[in-house]
Amino acid sequence: MKVATFNINNVNKRLPNLLRWLRAARPDAVALQELKATDAEFPIQAFEKAGYRAVWRGQKTWNGVAILARGVEPILIRNALPGARDDHEARYIEAAVRGIVVTSIYLPNGNPQPGPKFDYKLAWFKRLRTHAAKFIKQDIPVVLAGDYNVAPAPLDIYPTRSWDKDALIQPQSRAAFAALINQGWTDAIRELHPRQPMYTFWDYMRQRWSRDAGLRLDHLLLSPALAPRLQKAGVDRKVRGEEGASDHAPAWVVLK
Repeated sequence: MKVATFNINNVNKRLPNLLRWLRAARPDAVALQELKATDAEFPIQAFEKAGYRAVWRGQKTWNGVAILARGVEPILIRNALPGARDDHEARYIEAAVRGIVVTSIYLPNGNPQPGPKFDYKLAWFKRLRTHAAKFIKQDIPVVLAGDYNVAPAPLDIYPTRSWDKDALIQPQSRAAFAALINQGWTDAIRELHPRQPMYTFWDYMRQRWSRDAGLRLDHLLLSPALAPRLQKAGVDRKVRGEEGASDHAPAWVVLK
């Protein structure tokens, strides 16, 4: 079973790129982020024609998350992260696909920091850890897939000082990610590629793609019930170089 995460950065604008990748990669489940579309604008007919069913939660202009499943109907479990009834941002969705739970996470960016946006990022992270702990306790096979907006370690960002004040690499952000991992989750990409950068994001500015000035922001975390099934993991980085591409590339795992 192949599970992927892809921050598509506007699902309708990038739809040809996304459909092309789906045909080539044939993932069984895909977590999408940054739909930048309302529920009604989500291109479900195009996905169904390509052989995928979906659950989604859209939001006008920004955010938005979805889970695609090839050849089966994903069973929606929840479309919001528990713990804050007044949080109306579309950043979390969770579904059962082929016997496992798959999430799509779009964690807050947190910039500028310090400030309320960074506080929101850390509070959201805390809510995610609280929810994720329930999966561990119940021994459920789960892939926590998504754009975490964190480069967890120096290896996960190209050599530079230009991001030093960015929320993506602050000690508090990295500590929050580490605290999640320490619950017992396996960072699939890093598990199988311990010494390679494995970037998933290259900003449009300053020729960062052509310079390979990337960051690893998109992660697939496996619960202890699922980690023994890990066979392969990677990043389809060539997708980032296509015309009209998202600034992210798909990351994926293959499970027994």
